[in-house]
Amino acid sequence: MKDKKASVIRNPNLRIIFLVTLLAVGGVSSIAPALPLMVKELHVNASEIGLLITIFTLPGMILTPVMGILADHYGRKTILVPSLFIFGIAGFLCTFAKSFEMLVLLRFIQGIGASSLGSMNVTLIGDIFSGNQRAAAMGYNSGVLSIGTASYPAVGGSLALVGWHYPFLLPLLAIPVGLLVIFRLKNPEPEAPQSLKQYLKNTWKNINQPKVWALFVINMLVFFIIYGTILTYFPLHLSKKFEVNTLIIGLVISSMSVTTAIAASLTGYLTKRYTVRKLLLTAYGIYIFAICLVPFVNRIIFIVPIILVAGFCHGIAMPNVQNLMVGMAPLTERAAFMSLNSMVLRTGQTLGPLFMGVMYSIANTEATFFAASGITLVMFTITYIFIK
Repeated sequence: MKDKKASVIRNPNLRIIFLVTLLAVGGVSSIAPALPLMVKELHVNASEIGLLITIFTLPGMILTPVMGILADHYGRKTILVPSLFIFGIAGFLCTFAKSFEMLVLLRFIQGIGASSLGSMNVTLIGDIFSGNQRAAAMGYNSGVLSIGTASYPAVGGSLALVGWHYPFLLPLLAIPVGLLVIFRLKNPEPEAPQSLKQYLKNTWKNINQPKVWALFVINMLVFFIIYGTILTYFPLHLSKKFEVNTLIIGLVISSMSVTTAIAASLTGYLTKRYTVRKLLLTAYGIYIFAICLVPFVNRIIFIVPIILVAGFCHGIAMPNVQNLMVGMAPLTERAAFMSLNSMVLRTGQTLGPLFMGVMYSIANTEATFFAASGITLVMFTITYIFIK
């Protein structure tokens, strides 16, 4: 078993996928600590700043399924490589934006490039690995995603100490990753495409199952919380209540992602001993109470252990849901299947900041945490009913 685990983590293709995963998560988490600074320097209302996240994730709601269909028909690299280049160039140009309106436009273009990244990485894992190796690879990938989520706020917060523009230098890393995908990634591609009618029929047959729809809803709500509460209004809560700078905000957010990475790396170990259903119900149950405590904490040092626990719960839930999902899709329809899942995630990413913005306008940042707890209760209920 150790040799199998070693062969998975040492697989050069998986390491390239890790880089794609890091870029997929960086589009939001790297700028999160700078959002309070942008509110001041770009002269926008706090309730409007979430637009920078919403407009970035919006293209994924529309384009991701199309990207998946094209990837199933013309190959994964044909879609992934241009996406990386668009993401990198548009993101870098945000550095030179002189107004909030220009920044929003460039974020929209960057979001077009990002629309396929979050589905292509998981699709490639499903293509390259199977069985226990797939579960291990999915866990490692979720761990890498969490490491990125942990690192980007700290890096972005540090860069934002110089100016709010500087976190937008990070997307340039997508260019060399795109070159690695072209010349180094070795992945199986789908065979000659079937007729579009049969392809869509088979894809719908695989998707139209109660368990799949339940997983879609859970995935949407997870990212509803992450992007709406954690990455948008949690930084504002820390800035307003504790009067800390962007670096401290980034470090606090990073602490959550560290435990997410640890939990995700234990996916293979935990699934051998407990059912996925039990793991998910336990994680969501703990998270409900943890996130409710945040508004009542009056010292920032006591925020950290709560966030560490919440992060661990995320790390248990995310890879297990993703692995359940990818295992239900065959190679010939997997990109479309996972792209639809990615569209669902984008829906959560897009609507989360808007909904939490309404909560913020009603009852300040505290309301966003209570709303997150209520949403997690819905996830707990869906899991209890549909995941057997």
